[in-house]
Amino acid sequence: MSAVGGDRHRRLTVALVSVLTTVAALAIPSTASADDGVHAARVERLAEAVAQGRVLDLAVHSASMRRDVPVRVLVPADRSTPRPTLYLLNGAGGGEGNGHWFEQTDIVDFVDDKNVNVVVPMRGAYSYYTDWVNVDPVLGRNKWTTFLTKELPPVIDGELNTTGVNAIAGISMAGTSALSLAEAAPDLYTAVASYSGCAETSTDVGRLAIQAVVELRGGGDVTNIWGPIGSPAWREHDPVVNAGKLRGKSIYISSGTGLPGPHDRLTGAGIGGDTVIYADQIAVGGVIEAATHHCTRNLERRLDQLGIPATIDYEPGTHSWPYWQDQLAKSWPTLDRALNR
Repeated sequence: MSAVGGDRHRRLTVALVSVLTTVAALAIPSTASADDGVHAARVERLAEAVAQGRVLDLAVHSASMRRDVPVRVLVPADRSTPRPTLYLLNGAGGGEGNGHWFEQTDIVDFVDDKNVNVVVPMRGAYSYYTDWVNVDPVLGRNKWTTFLTKELPPVIDGELNTTGVNAIAGISMAGTSALSLAEAAPDLYTAVASYSGCAETSTDVGRLAIQAVVELRGGGDVTNIWGPIGSPAWREHDPVVNAGKLRGKSIYISSGTGLPGPHDRLTGAGIGGDTVIYADQIAVGGVIEAATHHCTRNLERRLDQLGIPATIDYEPGTHSWPYWQDQLAKSWPTLDRALNR
């Protein structure tokens, strides 16, 4: 890393920690679009051997991103009639590695008795699942809004013989994305759920959260997402600013408070007695979750102002997978009613 780059990294880190720590204290008591209207997609059945053949790995070609995108699909045990679809997004790691729904949660067992298709894109690290205005030298070409709202759904509907009724949900980075995608394609989703997502992109906290994911973790340049920080496009993608576009949908949003909760134990899942992991989950995970709690409260207030109903859940807890597994289960009645109405 150059001296300039190192200094920028340090300044960004200091700014992030400063802002998020303040929020935690308050929260506790151009490339042109390749979308030409034609989305020929190639699907390959790569595996069908898990959970009695219910987990499929597909390679779906994205014309907009000029590559095949791996998509893991969990189909219902009873496929005798068309079923609805839940698009379930991974967090900052985008499913690259073991930080994804199938590795970290009981998703396969959880949906065993539920008549729904679950679709999980598996390669979207640090992308915010949005259409970037520029190709990033590190993170590449990202046209996720186009892929998720235009290219992928016709393939899934055709392959799985779905009802055409969809919901979308995501965690952390993808909690922000799920809300933005529901606002960008209001006719595509009947329900949206955000677990521990910062529902802001145009505020200081929201921008710093994006910088932490894209630049500090991903090594990319946030100006390649929506242009220079503070430009109009950052506000155009802000879920709180555009909350009115969620009207008519079933909405579930949740966040921990950042205070230790029932899963924040030395013997807890994913910690296994490791004091370093435990300390990181309490300290770093607590601060991050306090920040998402702050953003979620702002979304709650905005929805209240607009008279848009939503199911909202706040409980003690940090930014970690056991809580997101819990929240998927808690949000299921909201999602299920919308998918099967």
